[in-house]
Amino acid sequence: MINGHATPDRTKKFAERHTEIPQQNYKNVHKLTLSNVGIGTYLGNPDVATDKLVEDAVKKSVLGGINVIDTAINYRAQKAERSVGNAISQLIDNDDISREEIFVSTKNGYVTNDGDIKEDLMQYVMREYGKTGIVKEGDISPGYHCMTIPYLNDQLERSLKNLGLACIDLMYLHNSVEGQTHLPREQFLKNLKDVFDFYEKKRKQGKIRFYGMATWECFRTTSENPLFLQLSEVLDLAIQAGGKEHGFRFIQLPFNLMLDQAYITKNHSVNGKTVSALEAAQKFNLGVFTSVPLMQGKLLTINANPEIGNSSTSVQLLQFVRSTPGITAPLIGHKSESHVKENMDVMKIPPLSELEFNDLVKKMVNKN
Repeated sequence: MINGHATPDRTKKFAERHTEIPQQNYKNVHKLTLSNVGIGTYLGNPDVATDKLVEDAVKKSVLGGINVIDTAINYRAQKAERSVGNAISQLIDNDDISREEIFVSTKNGYVTNDGDIKEDLMQYVMREYGKTGIVKEGDISPGYHCMTIPYLNDQLERSLKNLGLACIDLMYLHNSVEGQTHLPREQFLKNLKDVFDFYEKKRKQGKIRFYGMATWECFRTTSENPLFLQLSEVLDLAIQAGGKEHGFRFIQLPFNLMLDQAYITKNHSVNGKTVSALEAAQKFNLGVFTSVPLMQGKLLTINANPEIGNSSTSVQLLQFVRSTPGITAPLIGHKSESHVKENMDVMKIPPLSELEFNDLVKKMVNKN
């Protein structure tokens, strides 16, 4: 197990060492210096060939100046975490980085099998979780989600082992509202508070540094939607669990040229005002990582181009997302060598200024 976690001084040195990269491509978030683009590891088959692609993509991304790495235990049936862990281990063994220079996040909550074990999902679940008493009847939702403390504790330990890390920088509860639609709201909030209590305990044990919620709909939908969750409610629960120094400091949600609700929709209450999810996150001092910047490649096939400079479409789409006020970094899930090389070009140029971004938005609105 590799000891350590991302630290203010070492993440800053990581950025300073990359003199070829405009320093505006690093942001200070909760005293850490983080790249404004991160690597995601969602898609791909649970096979050895994809393992190698992910390992190489992570290594190339980090060597190219990205120090934000995102994964989840259910991605590629635990093999994404293992690929990330192998890449980190190789980078450290080669003295390319120290553990303290990179920010690693993962997610727990979904029920997953193990891609290295040839076994049916339900057989695996019954053997690993049912017979051992980790999950009981009724713990797993119809959407194959589980947020009981015994299950999340088991998953945290597996994630640490898969990644080969003694401490995870950021642990997300994965799509909890979306995965627990059968629960009455009061019961869900009670369960969420229990999870935050658990995460605070793990922070004290040094197994995680921060925690958050990785979501799909709940923070960006309208308040009339049963899935909607007020950020202020979540922060209240975090304060109850950990006081003012609580560890709930990040959220993740989808955002791109088409899924723009986090920026456009005014749905969160902050000091008597109704603001967007991104505005609320800024008010609450939350880092925001965003998923699907290219809509898993769909935005490339429909020629959705924000017309920013002369870069490739993928770089322009990344530039649009990372320049949006309130966003810490989009997470790009590139794997092939050509895609990594192309997308890494975004690190060679600075993000848009606030004025440039506002002018771009006006141009896009007028065009439509």
